[in-house]
Amino acid sequence: MARLCWECDKPLTGRIDKRFCDDACRSNYNNRQNRDHNQLMRNTHYALRRNYRILMKLNPRGKVKMSRKRMLEEGFSFEYITQMYRTHKGALYCYVYNQGYLDLGNDWFLLVKRT
Repeated sequence: MARLCWECDKPLTGRIDKRFCDDACRSNYNNRQNRDHNQLMRNTHYALRRNYRILMKLNPRGKVKMSRKRMLEEGFSFEYITQMYRTHKGALYCYVYNQGYLDLGNDWFLLVKRT
């Protein structure tokens, strides 16, 4: 029985463990297999990049007090962060890479930059 390409069903020649006839078929097959995961990761990465740019824009000097309303107007999404840091005093900083914020209460945040 002839071995067939997993993507295009053309007959394969060469190595016995060969699965695809060329790199394009291999790439197309793997892209189709990972499509759902790639879309989720793409959307998450896009949201993280957007949040990072917003924090950079609102906090050019490294430390500033900002209202929740202003952050939301810029399009910031509080659902997407890369890490959290709790100080020994119990304050919880949320970070998007090296840009972070601390909830001060009453819809105010302290924006910080980790160096």
